[in-house]
Amino acid sequence: MQRRTLLKSMAGAAAAVAIPSLARAAAPLKELRLDYAYYSPPSLVLKRFGWLEEAFKPAGTEVKWVLSAGSNRALEYLNGNSIDIGSSAGLAALLARANGNPIRTPYIYSRPEWTALVVRKDSPIRSVADLKGKKVAATKGTDPYLFLLRSLKQAGLKRGDIEHVALQHADGRTALEQGRVDAWAGLDPHMAASELEGGARLVYRNVAFNTYGFLNVREAFLAQRPEEVSRVLAAYERARKWIIAHPSEAARILSEEAKVSLPVALLQVKLRTDFSQPQPGDEHVAALRQAAPILQQEALVKPGTNLDKTIDELVDTRFARALTKA
Repeated sequence: MQRRTLLKSMAGAAAAVAIPSLARAAAPLKELRLDYAYYSPPSLVLKRFGWLEEAFKPAGTEVKWVLSAGSNRALEYLNGNSIDIGSSAGLAALLARANGNPIRTPYIYSRPEWTALVVRKDSPIRSVADLKGKKVAATKGTDPYLFLLRSLKQAGLKRGDIEHVALQHADGRTALEQGRVDAWAGLDPHMAASELEGGARLVYRNVAFNTYGFLNVREAFLAQRPEEVSRVLAAYERARKWIIAHPSEAARILSEEAKVSLPVALLQVKLRTDFSQPQPGDEHVAALRQAAPILQQEALVKPGTNLDKTIDELVDTRFARALTKA
């Protein structure tokens, strides 16, 4: 009897400990932290119209927006637990995950051609091969930087054959136009602005080397807050469909947010971005598998890193499937 009584009291104590833990897990989210970026028009549409604030208002959740100047910044914020959800290029997300950033990708916000190799209008450079020995600006940890490395390799050059100048995207444009570098691995809308307003030339384009726009979530947040993640993705779906129906209005929002001309924004939204496939799937996995070898060839990940396994861990197909079927 004493033993039974003791067991009962122990069970009761355990339940008393467990109940607050469950209550904490079910408590409403106080603050949702996510980024917006000029390379992610859906994020700008959401921020402009307040659709996330509307979706989370009943729960009393405050929405906090943080500007990402590039994939490297978004991924740093995610790794540092400064945001819960952030936008980056696909290959940049893979690089981050391979190097220990605990993120997963449940949504594709665009299929862009957002990067190319750019030179001034009067530059004698006509091909990637002509970059040998030249100064080239690019933001490390981003699609433009990885695009540069893949382009060099395809042309038979190595990273050491150029002088890489590490600059954030907007600063890379300025350095190119001021003649402080010979070429720049650009990113829209800065690249489109330099092209239309400064006469810059895109000396090398390859849409297959532009990896997709990945919406990344901290793994812990995804596990603890799946309902909230689904609500965010539903809002992204609303924004995606709105952009498809209203591309000129979306370009105007980009123009105002990024402080670029409307023709520049129209070039990015209408001609260089495809919003048709938000569901992560085989095509995105295939694109990453094709691009992944550059990460090992350039020693950007630890030797022996299993990138196929990392890709499987990164791409999460569960959340968007129900939304995209609707």
